[in-house]
Amino acid sequence: MFVTYILSKVRAYMRYRETVRELSLLSDRELDDLGISRFQIANIARTHAAA
Repeated sequence: MFVTYILSKVRAYMRYRETVRELSLLSDRELDDLGISRFQIANIARTHAAA
């Protein structure tokens, strides 16, 4: 049970980092097309990782 909990946290962190990386690679114009500001990237990644 403890191992399952740790693995789920590691997977969530990996999803978070991947989302931040992918969104950070987008240009400001591409982010604007998506309706995202650069300062929102971390929050969006956290939300995505928690889902």
